[in-house]
Amino acid sequence: MDKMVYQVIERIQRGLLTPVCICCGLAGTNSSDLCNACQSDLQLNYHYCQRCAIALQVDEITWCGACLRLPPRYDASFCAFEYGYPIDEFIRRLKYGHSLSHAAVLGQLLADYLRQHRRGVLPECFVPVPLSTTRYRDRGFNQAIELGRVIEKSLGVQMQTDLLQRVRHTTEQAGLSRRERRKNLRNAFVVADSRVPQSVAILDDVVTTGSTVNEIARTLKRAGVQQIEVWAVARAPLR
Repeated sequence: MDKMVYQVIERIQRGLLTPVCICCGLAGTNSSDLCNACQSDLQLNYHYCQRCAIALQVDEITWCGACLRLPPRYDASFCAFEYGYPIDEFIRRLKYGHSLSHAAVLGQLLADYLRQHRRGVLPECFVPVPLSTTRYRDRGFNQAIELGRVIEKSLGVQMQTDLLQRVRHTTEQAGLSRRERRKNLRNAFVVADSRVPQSVAILDDVVTTGSTVNEIARTLKRAGVQQIEVWAVARAPLR
């Protein structure tokens, strides 16, 4: 079945059928495809570096050593969960299994996390990490945009999908070293609108080394954006 047709059918089914937990298969709670018991088992990212959101082991520390040595181009990060089971499986099912019900659950979990853990005025808008034309054609959708639909509705922050463009197809980041990731992404993005907001959040499903969001932040700041945050469902541990 064509990927786009499958996604339309799934959207209709989600609106008509009783919510079912994407983790255990039992009834969902509060119109969500996740039950309270499974949600309570998720590993929230509680104590983390305020700059890159990597999990920290010492309570008194607010920045990790890497950010102290070389701060990233973005100013703050909010990643709701540690990248481990079952969050990693939810993300894989979304990206490679074309399961948009997982986007609805993950997007709402991230929106709730931001509402509870973030302080201050929200950014003017957020931008989902764009896919290359080749990868978008192969996958049929951009998982960051699917997450963004939920976050935009829940938080009332505008999603801008036309502010940033990926102009160069890059190798899959998985399996590349940190140095290879940086080289792979160099000059892969451009700001497509001359009217840039002063504050922006970058939205992605998972932050691994931070190379992608750092390159996007570099591009946005060169275009005149003053304040940049990173929003993601999960943050992978250092390896």
